[in-house]
Amino acid sequence: MKRKAKHIEEEESMKCNNNNGGVAWSRGPLIGKGGFGSVYLASLKNPKSRNGYYPPVMAVKSAEVSASCSLQKEKEVFNCLNGCPFIIKCFGEETTSNKDGEMFYNVLLEYASGGNLACLIKKSDGVGLPELDVKRYTRSILEGICYIHSRGYVHCDLKPENILLVSNRAKAGEFVAKVGDFGLAKKSEKRNKKMKIDPYLRGTALYMAPETVANHVQESPCDIWALGCVVLEMLTGKPAWDLKPHVTTEELLRKIGDGYESPKIPSQISKDAKDFLKRCFVANPMFRFTAEMLLDEPFMSGVDLDGVEFVETSDAESVEWTVTLCGTDDEFSDPSLYEEWSFTSDEGSCFSPWSDDEEGITSDVDAMKHASRVEANAVQYPATCTIPAGA
Repeated sequence: MKRKAKHIEEEESMKCNNNNGGVAWSRGPLIGKGGFGSVYLASLKNPKSRNGYYPPVMAVKSAEVSASCSLQKEKEVFNCLNGCPFIIKCFGEETTSNKDGEMFYNVLLEYASGGNLACLIKKSDGVGLPELDVKRYTRSILEGICYIHSRGYVHCDLKPENILLVSNRAKAGEFVAKVGDFGLAKKSEKRNKKMKIDPYLRGTALYMAPETVANHVQESPCDIWALGCVVLEMLTGKPAWDLKPHVTTEELLRKIGDGYESPKIPSQISKDAKDFLKRCFVANPMFRFTAEMLLDEPFMSGVDLDGVEFVETSDAESVEWTVTLCGTDDEFSDPSLYEEWSFTSDEGSCFSPWSDDEEGITSDVDAMKHASRVEANAVQYPATCTIPAGA
């Protein structure tokens, strides 16, 4: 059941905006909103203090302590994943209070100045990205997925909106893709003799694997299927499923769950790209390639990520803001095709998603001086939804 949380988000956002920040950092303008809370730009209060732990500029995700279950769960996942250069870095957590004494839980994350992959794809106007760029981004994402799976987690919501682009110091104007948004991540059950079947679906319908829809199984192969959808979208500039107008979420899920067809692979892409996608779209998850296996595919050959360095912005005032807010594609009548789906309970979800674009959303440079205007115009993200077993 859809929860309309727009007014709640706005109220929380206004409360958060009265919060000046933490011990070492100051809260900047609002740059995104989601079901979990709000996202702000943050900068060090004293950037010349040589604070080796925090970078000069960060993204801070905030929620009232009483409604921060999702964010706290996400922080737990980050605790197990820090150390991989292809996963958004988490710099810590801090509880703060505003002038009214209200308490807020904050997670400090790496700021992705390049926005997210979804916005980059949208800029291609349905043409897609150059294959060399697709190979480079895919290699980075694969490295991140490989690490996530090695640590015993499943991302469960891999999609372009959750791939953030971080500047590469080694090559001016180039960005490195990093996996972000672990709001729906879960521990893998593959090591257990009896696999637990989740009665609810997590993730976004357009990127769900057949076994997820048909049997409510979400393990590491599901992330590989979603990766195939992301790669295909990068190559073509269009969603992996060629949907007609007015297609509903239920119709899409039925099509995926039947398992009789997979996303169509275009003829104009290279043979290596076609073979790579075929390995991702194997219907039986037992025979689907793993992230490690895909790294050895010819499509990944010649992609060298050694020596990748990341730009550390030295001053919040020097951030070059660009408008990268992406909305839902108008060609689909059902916006829930792009919504995240997750488990919810009577007490509220501990796995409610953050917004699609929190870490990569940027605004005009004037937002630094007009935070209230940015807040008023911020994009509202869809509410979390659930699908009961058997639906």
